[in-house]
Amino acid sequence: MGLSTRFTELLGVQHPIALAPMGGSAGGALAAAVSRGGGLGMLGSANGDQEWLARELPLIAEAGGKPWGIGFLTWQIDADAIERALEHRPRAVMLSFGDPSPFAERIRASGTVLIIQVTDLEEAGQAVDLGADVIVAQGTESGGHGARQGRSTLPFVPVVVDLAAPVPVLAAGGIADGRGVAAALALGAAGALVGTRFQATTEALVDPSTAKAIVEGHGEDTERNRVLDIARGSRWPSKYTARTLGHRYLDLWRGRETELAADPRARQDYQQDVAQGEIPSLPMWAGEAVDLITDLPSAADLVAAMAARAEDALNRAGRL
Repeated sequence: MGLSTRFTELLGVQHPIALAPMGGSAGGALAAAVSRGGGLGMLGSANGDQEWLARELPLIAEAGGKPWGIGFLTWQIDADAIERALEHRPRAVMLSFGDPSPFAERIRASGTVLIIQVTDLEEAGQAVDLGADVIVAQGTESGGHGARQGRSTLPFVPVVVDLAAPVPVLAAGGIADGRGVAAALALGAAGALVGTRFQATTEALVDPSTAKAIVEGHGEDTERNRVLDIARGSRWPSKYTARTLGHRYLDLWRGRETELAADPRARQDYQQDVAQGEIPSLPMWAGEAVDLITDLPSAADLVAAMAARAEDALNRAGRL
């Protein structure tokens, strides 16, 4: 059985659950496991690095022919990255964080489902105008990058649902179990995009210390900031900050971003600490729902469990 929505019908998946294409953790094995479990697995290609794709794309075969997708950080890519991705015939391509207009027409012309993630109403309006087949409404509870001055998932999702209708909307941010999926559906969304929960699975490309920190973490341990992007020399646009678990450099430089940006020695120290194993190579991205994550299951099993709990929650609420 499954919860049928406009999203599941469009993508040909069993459950209204999609893997957030998280750079650094959503590799081929994780995407394949989510698709095999009945959701939409998406590779986190970020900037479309050819070597990374060459390593991870073959693992999509483990999805057993089920639909899968690939996600990009729009501010990092060029048209060639889209062309290379389309050669592999994904069912969907997702664009996040930046102007999707240079790439939208090419994706749609290929017959590939175009998914655009938005963090505010201006971005949502643009996504509708560009003909997005699916829109992801990301609230600020999400782990990793999101709007510096965004809205929480609960009030943001229904506004985007109303603005985008009849385009199906996925809710994102603070969703880590089936109850969150049920809440997304109750808000009018056609499903949920889930990130942090899938980082704590056996297939995720994360350091074991990161997975352990997520399992042991609490929502109040997370913080949205630009400090770590500045310290590691990342070129992320300033309108997007990142929610992470605690970090030594965050404690050192919190509230001193301008000073940090002007201090090349501090950035050198950061890289040296990474090289010596003093700090993880990537910040520990984690959303506010991290308290709900207490184990490290297979992603395929997790999708089925989340879907079953969502259905049960909706039944209990009299929604089915």
